[in-house]
Amino acid sequence: MKTSRYSDAQILSILRQADGGVPVAELCREHGMSSASFYKWRAKFGGMDASMISQMKSIEEENRRLKKMFAELSMQNELLKEALGKK
Repeated sequence: MKTSRYSDAQILSILRQADGGVPVAELCREHGMSSASFYKWRAKFGGMDASMISQMKSIEEENRRLKKMFAELSMQNELLKEALGKK
């Protein structure tokens, strides 16, 4: 997965500037980003603070880890079923 070149604190700062009345086009020019990125961040992080973002990221990481674990166990289960079915 591609990592963002902006930290969580930078994203929050940019979103706060927009809430403060700075035009989106000006923010995008100033920070060298597209307006699509800004609106994607606003949809994802709007109304959050730094602790909520870090908590969301840790939950996403745990979810990713659990999905991987589930996939591995499912594969092992299928292999065992095949091995028992051949006997």
